[in-house]
Amino acid sequence: MAGAARIGIIMGSSSDAVVMADAARMLDSLGIPHEDQIVSAHRTPDRLATYARHAESSNFAAIIAGAGGAAHLPGMIASHTVIPVIGVPIMAYNNKNQTGDETFRLSAFGGLDSLLSITEMPAGAPVVSVGVNKAKNAGMYAAMILAVTDDSVRSALAEIKRSQHDAVLKESEELQSRGL
Repeated sequence: MAGAARIGIIMGSSSDAVVMADAARMLDSLGIPHEDQIVSAHRTPDRLATYARHAESSNFAAIIAGAGGAAHLPGMIASHTVIPVIGVPIMAYNNKNQTGDETFRLSAFGGLDSLLSITEMPAGAPVVSVGVNKAKNAGMYAAMILAVTDDSVRSALAEIKRSQHDAVLKESEELQSRGL
């Protein structure tokens, strides 16, 4: 996106991109510039610390961090910054290390391991979490953080809420007219 990024989107691996793209699409729909990167808490710990400093100097309003399995990325990035971190627990991973088989596999605990890892941060290192694979909600939540000080983002979010409301009313009318 053009313009200075206001939100950072990070993930531990390219296999997380299929889920994290929903956060980017939400931000794009609201016209919010974002920066997307792969930062692994386990394989690139120095890059993680560098990224946190970059996010601070870039004045990001929030960082959306997607992670599967042990899901240390959101908590580790939160330990390096005062910027709000929104964790996205990821259920599936891409097994790209074997024989060229790039099929997606479910995590051993169906994403519950990631959800618990993100939500059970120790006192003093908070991370907010959305549901498993709910990156769209993470994008919306990041926009809500921006909306506190940005009236155009607030208006765009209000329009989304109105559209959701109208869609439910229309759906209800259709159900009533055709019955169950």
